[in-house]
Amino acid sequence: MSEAGPKSPEVTAKPDGTFSLANHFLIAMPGMLDPSFSGAVVYLCEHTTQGALGLVINRPIDLTLQVLFERVDLKLARDDMSDAPVLYGGPVQTDRGFVLHDDLFAQYDSTLIVAEGLALTMSKDVLQAVADGAGPKRLLVTLGHSGWGEGQLEQEISANAWLTVPADPSIVFDRPPNERFGAAMALLGIDPAMLSDQAGHA
Repeated sequence: MSEAGPKSPEVTAKPDGTFSLANHFLIAMPGMLDPSFSGAVVYLCEHTTQGALGLVINRPIDLTLQVLFERVDLKLARDDMSDAPVLYGGPVQTDRGFVLHDDLFAQYDSTLIVAEGLALTMSKDVLQAVADGAGPKRLLVTLGHSGWGEGQLEQEISANAWLTVPADPSIVFDRPPNERFGAAMALLGIDPAMLSDQAGHA
């Protein structure tokens, strides 16, 4: 994946008149039929006319960062991260790690700039930097990602499968996974208990 320049946290118009939802949350509606995304909040990292890529941010798996580091022959020296859960990022490439993080001053082999102050890195060197006591101060690690082909996400949104709202990084990094759905809904001023199958977009 090629690197991209910083994007605004708001919806940005592209030259062809379409809009990018990068740096937005996708919040699954109750009518979501795909079990991979039922009850999910997805942080959208890339959205172009060719498709979209994001990470589910509220579905932990039975794996901590400390164990993950051990599996890739690294030692995690950060006590504040050792018990943090690794997340199920989506049904695509579930054997591969994806790291959403701050600290854009470091250079990693495979990084996509998502927004000002946020990036997605798909190479092991970001984990090596953390193991060395450097690297991002805040990060979220998933196995797998969520992907959509050309026009697919737009169709799902039109079919009321997702709510969309500009993302708040504090929900990604500072809230436990089980609070992220409610916190994302609160950005829209909606109580999750009031959700219906009707669409709504910020």
